[in-house]
Amino acid sequence: MKILSKYIPALHFHWLTPWYDEVIRRLYPEQALKTALIAQARIQPNQRVLDIGCGTGTLALLIKRTHPAADVYGLDVDPQVLDIARKKAEQARETILLQQGTATDLPYDDETFDRVFASLMLHHLTREDKRRTLAEAFRILKPGGDLHVADFGKPQDRTMWLISLAVRWAAKAHDNIRGLLPAFMAEAGFHSVEEVSHYRTISGTIALYRAYKPTGEETGGHHPGETS
Repeated sequence: MKILSKYIPALHFHWLTPWYDEVIRRLYPEQALKTALIAQARIQPNQRVLDIGCGTGTLALLIKRTHPAADVYGLDVDPQVLDIARKKAEQARETILLQQGTATDLPYDDETFDRVFASLMLHHLTREDKRRTLAEAFRILKPGGDLHVADFGKPQDRTMWLISLAVRWAAKAHDNIRGLLPAFMAEAGFHSVEEVSHYRTISGTIALYRAYKPTGEETGGHHPGETS
């Protein structure tokens, strides 16, 4: 697997990385957003869970604390944020399996995970890489497994739309704000793609999405969200 030598850090500059957690806490309702994202996943004991673009490990650690019997993995391309995530896990005395890698070429076998998360990372990617990442998430999920995404979404009102005018060009968030993420998920093969909830923030609308990988016997329909 090839690790990218050039990539955009979480806050666009490496020197800002040590302040990432503080910036995110101030910009977004992080605790409420991540708690809701985990709740909608209905993780079961002994399931394998992956956080793609795990950053400093905040979501992965919260998953582990909420579901201690789950096996939690985190992947990020940036070794600097992974170092922070490892230190946080050590301080919390939690076991998170962290690995460096790219979202567009996940270093895992087919049908490995029961749940896959992607929180505030897809908007950093080009349209092509968004599609590749979602296709990779589909590949590594077990049949019946769920994908859970938190990211910029279609504005819900005029205020959020006006704020989005700046955000959509400041990052690669234009497709997100046009409401195309669900279409990209369906294109990757996911079924029952839905926006579960959304949050108003000073950077625009953050939407929580859920989708699932059908089993071989399914042709569609509602997914109960419980896998073994």
